Amino acid sequence: MVSLVDTGDGVVGGKHGKYIYIKTRNNEYIKARVFKNRADDDPERYLVTGPRRSNAPLTYPVIDIDDLPAELRDKILGEKPPEKGEEELGEQEEESSGS
Repeated sequence: MVSLVDTGDGVVGGKHGKYIYIKTRNNEYIKARVFKNRADDDPERYLVTGPRRSNAPLTYPVIDIDDLPAELRDKILGEKPPEKGEEELGEQEEESSGS
């Protein structure tokens, strides 16, 4: 998924590569803490720590929001996925109002 390995230029932003910037779809950047001991597809791997910025420091790794797990991506974008019971409740209300 995301490689936080030093690229050889000797400059890695943050302390030991613990922080990255996530590029959102509207070209803003959000600072996030990376927990390296968690799986790549685990939404708990990233902890959003900063506000939205218009640019990211040149020395920090930047990843695209589409490379993140879906649960975290939806949380950052403010989209709430439907919960289990919500879809069923909507269908039941439609059926009861139709009769």
